[in-house]
Amino acid sequence: MEAALLGLCNWSTLGVCAALKLPQISAVLAARSARGLSLPSLLLELAGFLVFLRYQCYYGYPPLTYLEYPILIAQDVILLLCIFHFNGNVKQATPYIAVLVSSWFVLALQKWIIDLAMENQAGRLQ
Repeated sequence: MEAALLGLCNWSTLGVCAALKLPQISAVLAARSARGLSLPSLLLELAGFLVFLRYQCYYGYPPLTYLEYPILIAQDVILLLCIFHFNGNVKQATPYIAVLVSSWFVLALQKWIIDLAMENQAGRLQ
């Protein structure tokens, strides 16, 4: 019974996370404008998700404990591309994407880097 309830909770969390940003993405696409989206806010959210996901992977946590983060990151990347697309230049997103991808590898170069990044993320939440 407990295993079934835990499985339901895990899958419902994944379902909610998969649908979390869909209304925002559809509103942006319908309006054909990124007005109202904050680039710094989106980048901060992306950085937080990326650091947390990398921390979980680095320390070998079970995938079911962090499986929603790749979904949230993908949705934020779609919103990032929408911002640049509707502002007229998708090529401006390239440095941001490059920094996000390279940070995935940089975070795991040394244990202290990932620990420091996670500590800074926890400090921002307080």
